Order: sequence, then C-alpha cells, then structure tokens
Amino acid sequence: MPYFDVASAAPLHPVARQALLAALDEGWADPARLYREGRRARLLLDAARETAAEAVGCRPDELVFTPSGTRAVHAGLAGALAGRRRVGGHLVVSAVEHSSVLHAAEAHTRTGGEVTEVGVSRAGAVDPGTYAAALRADTALAALQSANHEVGTVQPVAEVAEACRAAGVPLLVDAAQSLLWGPVEGDWSLLAASAHKWGGPAGVGLLVVRKGTRFAPAGPADERENGRSPGFENLPAIVAAAASLRAARADAEARAGELRALTERLRTRVPLLVPRTEVVGDPERRLPHLLTFSCLYVDGESLLGALDRAGFSVSSGSSCTSSALTPSHVLRAMGVLSEGNVRVSLPLDVRAEDVDRFLDILPGVVAGVREQLGAPSEEEPPTAPREEEPPAAPSPGPLLVDALGKRCPVPVIELAKVFPRVPLGATVTVLSDDEAAALDIPAWCEMRDQEYVGREGTAYTVRRTS
Repeated sequence: MPYFDVASAAPLHPVARQALLAALDEGWADPARLYREGRRARLLLDAARETAAEAVGCRPDELVFTPSGTRAVHAGLAGALAGRRRVGGHLVVSAVEHSSVLHAAEAHTRTGGEVTEVGVSRAGAVDPGTYAAALRADTALAALQSANHEVGTVQPVAEVAEACRAAGVPLLVDAAQSLLWGPVEGDWSLLAASAHKWGGPAGVGLLVVRKGTRFAPAGPADERENGRSPGFENLPAIVAAAASLRAARADAEARAGELRALTERLRTRVPLLVPRTEVVGDPERRLPHLLTFSCLYVDGESLLGALDRAGFSVSSGSSCTSSALTPSHVLRAMGVLSEGNVRVSLPLDVRAEDVDRFLDILPGVVAGVREQLGAPSEEEPPTAPREEEPPAAPSPGPLLVDALGKRCPVPVIELAKVFPRVPLGATVTVLSDDEAAALDIPAWCEMRDQEYVGREGTAYTVRRTS
C-alpha cells in the first residue's frame, strides 16, 4: 500500500533502525557520569550532536536535543522572548506557520505579549518587504518556517533573515519540513526541527541557538542540554536521529530530481484528469516531494477514506475532515479552495508506477464521492445566451439558497445546482454558517469565472457574469 504522507511522519530509515538497535546496547547509561558506561554514552551523545550540527550548518555547542520538534519550537520561542524581554514583547510570525508556532504565539498574547501575523500570497509565501515592515523597535523575536507543511511552498528565509538582522531582531526558523533537503540558507538565529520528518525515530527534536543570541531558558533550571531541554536524554533515539539525518540527506540529494519530476507530473495531470480541481502552492519555489490540490464538491473525509480503500495513504487540510471542523489556517491565509483538499508527500523510495496508479484511480474516486454527495455533473460554467437570443431579464430579487446548518461542501454544491437558473447579470445569495464557505464560495467563483459580490454575515452573494 503506497504511503504518500511523509510530511506527517516518514517511515523509519534503515540506518535509523540499525543505529537505534546498536545504541540500545551501548547507550543506556547516564552520559553525565564519569564511569566507563557513562563515558561511552557521552561519546555517543557528542558524536550525534556533531553529526546533526554538520547537517544543520551550526556549531555543535549551539545545538541541543529536545523530546520533539514541537518542544523545540516552544522552547526556542519562549527562551528567545524571555532573553529579549527588555527590548519588548512584540512577536512577528507568518500566517501559515505550523500550529506549534501559532499556539506558542497565542500563549504569548495571554501573558501580555503582542503578535503580528504577516499575510501570504495566494501561493503561500510571505513578501520579504511586507515582513520587514512588520518589525518594530520593540520586536523581540520573529519566526518564519523554511517551507510550508501543507502546500510545500518554500519561504524567502534568507531575505527575511537579512531584514531581521538589519533591524537587530533574531529570527527563529521552523525547518521541520525542509531539513531533509539541505541546510537552511540565511543568517537566522534559532532553528527547530523534528526527527520523524526525515525518517528518524519519533520523540527527538533539534533546537539550535546561535552564539550571540540572547536566550533565557524557561522553567526550572536543569543541567542537561545547556539547560534548554530538561530531563534525561533519550540517547538511543538521539543517535538514530542523527545517523538517519545524514543518511536520508544523501538519499534525498540523489532522488530530488526524480521526486520533483513525479510531483510535477501530478501537478500537470491532476487538473486534466479531475475536473474542477485547483492545485495550490508555489509551482516553482516548493519542496521536491510535496503537492496539494483541492477538489470542488468533495467531502474531504469521504475522499481520504475512498483513497485509503483504494490503497493510498494521503492527508488533508480540508475543513471537511472529522479532525478539522474549520478550514486549515494555511488554506485560509492563502485564500484558496479548502474543500476536498489532498496533500500528497512522496517518500524517498517512491516508485513511479505507484504515482501513475494514483493518477489512474483518482478520477474515479473523486467522481464517486461527488455522486454520493449529489454534486452537479456539468464540466463548464453555464453558457451565456446566444447573440441572436435576447438575454433573460434579471429576476426581481436575487435567488436565495438556504444552506444554514449544512457543512462543507454542501453549500457550494447547492450553489452550483441552482446557478444554471440564474440569468446573466443576476445574483444568487447563499446562506451558510459553515466557516469553510468564506473560502470555498469565492474560490468557486474564481474557478467558474463568476463574480463574487461579497459577504454580509452568513449571506454570500454571487453574480453570474458568463
């Protein structure tokens, strides 16, 4: 069964398995002790730190291991903010950061801090100039992911880091999705990553704090990991994480071109094979292995279930999944279609024939879900009246579609069903209290070349223009 969700968690790399088993025998002792077993454990820990630091591009004494990537993000943000509290309490983040960053930002506001979210383009990238303009004299810290976890867009970290450096503001980079593909460029100050994203064991994160960055560890003092990650180190997992990062990086470099070609095949073929589908994310500045698309008139939960039954493991940022009752904050910030969202992230050992088989079964799977939901079957927007026919007179009042209480993608389906009855130039209003409608109705208009008039409360108005 092809597993196409390495952006969530990559299968354990063979080198990680070998290193883990070896370290279980050799690295069980306390690396802080001076007897033989402790010294042996310390050697393993130091070697793992050096290996990971080389891959990151930092000094070994700048890197500590944490119990997870999320913990690395939280410790990095809290420590940097505390270290610069005399400067101020202002934090700058992008609107598409991982939830670990945004949750930490929310916690910062609850303690009196201030947060500015920088918006992104429809491709999911921040504008360096706009990001730089958000920096202030009281900005204590800025945060920007190296690449987006949902759509694969690579952020302009180097340019933003330069602006932050000029303003005297440290920049924290969440490199969880990109570290497999190489070091993060730019003069950043802090970096966080997670081993299970590159094929290391779960439960190991990296936190890098470069020399010269003011940092005050939060919580009670602890002598381990420079006081930045308290508790006994999971040495076998750390050894396996570092060893697999080096090995997986080499594999990624060797296969990057092939993976990029496969995702490009998906990017090109999916919209041709599946009508009314939007591929999202930057087509050029993106991770080599990750692609996201959204399908009109599709329930995300049903789509993922159908793909699973067909033998493919993928994920979704759709609002129509049982684990996500509101639209993905990433898709919302980009202003793209949220319903029927599918993220495909290919493993390093993916086979081209599996990608081709995914393309073979996808049209039928989507068609089946649309049929179950009663979606309209027309391929093109309603045609305008022929020139020899006078256009139909607009209705006295706008057509009304009551979709209150109905969830994604039903409001858009109901809109599409009545739209052929809308005269050219007339409007239809959809009543919907589903948060996804704020994204999906405007996206429907753009995909169908119709005019989105606007929203007033739970009422969304659309005008037929073609």
